[in-house]
Formats: sequence, C-alpha cells, structure tokens
Amino acid sequence: MSAPLPTQAIENPQTIGEHLRNRRLKLKLFQSQVAELLAVCEDSLTGWENERNEPLIYHYPKIIQFLGYNPFHIEIDTLGGRIKNYRIENGLSQEELGKLLNVNESTVFHWEKNTHIPLSKKRQMLDRLIEKKSFQ
Repeated sequence: MSAPLPTQAIENPQTIGEHLRNRRLKLKLFQSQVAELLAVCEDSLTGWENERNEPLIYHYPKIIQFLGYNPFHIEIDTLGGRIKNYRIENGLSQEELGKLLNVNESTVFHWEKNTHIPLSKKRQMLDRLIEKKSFQ
C-alpha cells in the first residue's frame, strides 16, 4: 500500500487536487484507498494531487461525493450557473447535455455563459433536469 502524502493540509485549496489531498489527509487514507473509492488508478489520483493533470468531467460526481461538497466555484444565482452546476455534478460534458436536450454543445455553452436564454420548451426540460439533481 502506498504511503499518504505529508500530513500538512493546504489552506484555502484552489484546485481539485488540493481539495482531494486535504480530504484524504483528513480521513487518514492512502492514495490507493481513495483511488479505489473514485474508481480510478492510483496514478490518476497522484497526478491530480500533484497538479500534473486534472480529472475528466465524468469523474466529478464521485469526487464531489467523496469530498462531501462541490469544489467548483459556480455562481448559481443565474440560470447559466445552475445549468453548469447541474452538468458538473452529473459528470456531463456540454456535448452530452446538449444531446440530452437535443441541442448542440455551443447552445449549452451560451446558456451557461448567459449570452442566450433557452426557449420555452428547452427551459422546461432544463428546469425538470435541474430539479432532479443527483447530488445534494
């Protein structure tokens, strides 16, 4: 079993890796144990913690569950923010969410940036999806 990193937590973590490392250290877990919980290889977790790479979006739901909170700073006071938050918490790319809603990924991008507003039918679909959030 691999050894945990030093026990020094990072104050005000900014990256996914820093959030993961702090949580792992708080729980006194080895990287191999957390990697198993997240269903990734230990090298992936090590890379995330050492800022060599970042997790793919489909890993986000398990990461959020492990952390117990969403580490992404998303303004959810706007519809665009709520759309992005839903997408991240469910591990969906803009393309994947677009397929669910029968729109292209650039439409999802513009909704998230609040530069376009979904029309009535798409808005209703979005509202239903967002209300059924899988996390929280």
